[in-house]
Amino acid sequence: MTAAGITRIAVVGAGLIGRAWAIVFARAGFDVAVYDESAAARATVATAIRSSLEELIEYKLLDESVDTVLERILVEPSLEGALEGAGYVQESVVENVEVKRAVHGAIAAIAAPGTIQASSTSGIPASQWSEGLANRAYCLVAHPINPPHVVPIVEVCGAPWTSPEVVERVAAFQKAAGQSPVVLRKEVNGFVVNRLQGALLSEAFRLYADGVASAEDIDKTIRDGLGLRWSFMGPFETIDLNAPGGIADYCARFGPLYYQLAREATAQAWGEGLVSAIEAERRKVLGADALKARSAWRDRRLMGLMGFKRG
Repeated sequence: MTAAGITRIAVVGAGLIGRAWAIVFARAGFDVAVYDESAAARATVATAIRSSLEELIEYKLLDESVDTVLERILVEPSLEGALEGAGYVQESVVENVEVKRAVHGAIAAIAAPGTIQASSTSGIPASQWSEGLANRAYCLVAHPINPPHVVPIVEVCGAPWTSPEVVERVAAFQKAAGQSPVVLRKEVNGFVVNRLQGALLSEAFRLYADGVASAEDIDKTIRDGLGLRWSFMGPFETIDLNAPGGIADYCARFGPLYYQLAREATAQAWGEGLVSAIEAERRKVLGADALKARSAWRDRRLMGLMGFKRG
């Protein structure tokens, strides 16, 4: 398959996110080469991906057989082998700027001219790891939400020196791969997803610290309330539909209230005592030994939701 001039993809880093990216690209028809410096990680790629693909089949999120998709994924024992013929590289290594600089430097030294280098980083802007690279105009962030083979959003964010044409190509490529790209017009710490999530988390921690509600009741307000809307519309569309005259009418009615709430909010560190109290509440609801199973349950529920939205 070809999209935006890209035919073969290299995935560097074979952890949870890297394997999910391999599924995204192979499911869309692209040939994918996966590399990880850990031989142990490389040895588990095929088995882990097969298991994830079988779950996608169960929820009707895969249009081909598991074996057909797996045939497009090749695990390479070397970075050179993974990069051969690749027009796009999705790096998914540890969230450490020094490591990312080193990895992208190694990729740039091997990859063919014009190869696009994208990072899955959750919060390290491309400018922090690509500045010294000769091909920095081809470097940017493509940040997914875990797990990216189920949740389609991907934030495309270039550095000040990233070519606008490269940003456009990556957004088009991600769309062709079945993802839902969001193009950031400029760099910002945390990108858009984590800034929105961070605003919500900050208020949730503040409400708990102030004794307003329990952790479980705060979770309920999203799980059984706002989250139901947000599963199929965003904040602007939500308020556009929540007043008879649309968004301007809503802002006229409730803008002063939200302005006052914003003025009341102050930055608050998530101190040890606060975190310990919430941790204790959560462990009463879900034991530490059940976290892994609950995460798998979350992914299955997400697949069920995506299957419903797809239908």
